[in-house]
Amino acid sequence: MSQPLQNPKVDARDRGHLGFLAFVLLCFFAASSTPTPLYHLYQQHWGFSPALLTLIFAVYALSLLVALLVVGSLSDYLGRRPVIFAALLLEALSMLLFICASDVSWLLSARLVQGFATGMATSALGAALLDTDPTQGPLVNSIAPMFGMTAGALGTSALVEFAPLPLLLAYAVLLTAFVAQALYLWRTQETVTPQPGVWRSLLPSLHVPQRARATLWLVLPADIAAWALGGFFLSLTPSLLAAATGSRSVLNGGFAVAALTISGAVTIMKLRMRPPRMALLVGCSFLALGVLVILAAVNLGLLWLFFVGTVVAGIGFGSSFLGALRLLLPLAHAHERAGLMSAFYVLSYLAFCVPALIAGLSVKHVGLIATTNIYGLIVVSLALTALVALLVALRQSGKVSQVSGVRS
Repeated sequence: MSQPLQNPKVDARDRGHLGFLAFVLLCFFAASSTPTPLYHLYQQHWGFSPALLTLIFAVYALSLLVALLVVGSLSDYLGRRPVIFAALLLEALSMLLFICASDVSWLLSARLVQGFATGMATSALGAALLDTDPTQGPLVNSIAPMFGMTAGALGTSALVEFAPLPLLLAYAVLLTAFVAQALYLWRTQETVTPQPGVWRSLLPSLHVPQRARATLWLVLPADIAAWALGGFFLSLTPSLLAAATGSRSVLNGGFAVAALTISGAVTIMKLRMRPPRMALLVGCSFLALGVLVILAAVNLGLLWLFFVGTVVAGIGFGSSFLGALRLLLPLAHAHERAGLMSAFYVLSYLAFCVPALIAGLSVKHVGLIATTNIYGLIVVSLALTALVALLVALRQSGKVSQVSGVRS
């Protein structure tokens, strides 16, 4: 198995590399949300259904899952830099496919390549961040995806509204960023020593250390609820806002994603020094409350109330993600980090894409508003289930006082 290099101290150069790796991770997630504000335009140009829209979204997530299963542990054996470099090249190729897109088949191809690239990068970058700075690594792993999705959705919305070439410009900017990052990557330090076993690591599998399995089951319902909500926002929210409120502004879709992810990122910053179980309790509570407010807004047709509920749900999204990561990651040794990260993201992205795909298929039969109501109530049920399970676990372990910070 791979071993960490003998450089336990984090110096100024390491901090610079930490910032670079964080920026790369942010760009991958920005690219993942860039198509969201454009889906409505694609529909207008090419006339496809909500079911096909969610299929385009799901292809990305399913391809990402395949990458996590097949190459999720590859950087533990081959090294972080080669895997991240390959992911950057694939991501650049996906941007070119988006730029050249002339029909739905191009979009499907672009999302397929992009999903695999993101899956390849996610576990390797996550592990590299932990290798570079074990203290700040979990925090960066938590907030970079949030800020990335915000930048992609909101930035693309602004470019569509105020700049020329609405279907091209955002992808061109990201293409430039990925090429530059691929060139700069080789100036960073490799953080693990390559080891034999590369081909064996490519066999599809999930690597969850025995000591982390009980904790994974504990955080899983909250994680499913949070990522299922995120998948819905990144696929159907622009269409939902148009149907529920009558608003046709492209900016609304970007603002919706931004409200969810920025509130999540701010919450992560606020709770990063608090016990992880407290973050999970906050996450489950606010997630359930926020989704209920969103459902009220959708049924009343109130755009402002929708954004209020989104901010509340975003607090739950961010704190759930932070609590889950902070509980899980310390349970893995250096040679297990990429494997555990890939397993965690496999489960997260299954929740991210499968419910959204089912929702897209159900729109044709029951309508978008009714689908949203059913979807939202399921998310609320999962969040409340996770809340009860966490309280029971805390009571059984005698650690209720830890949540309030009375003792560690």
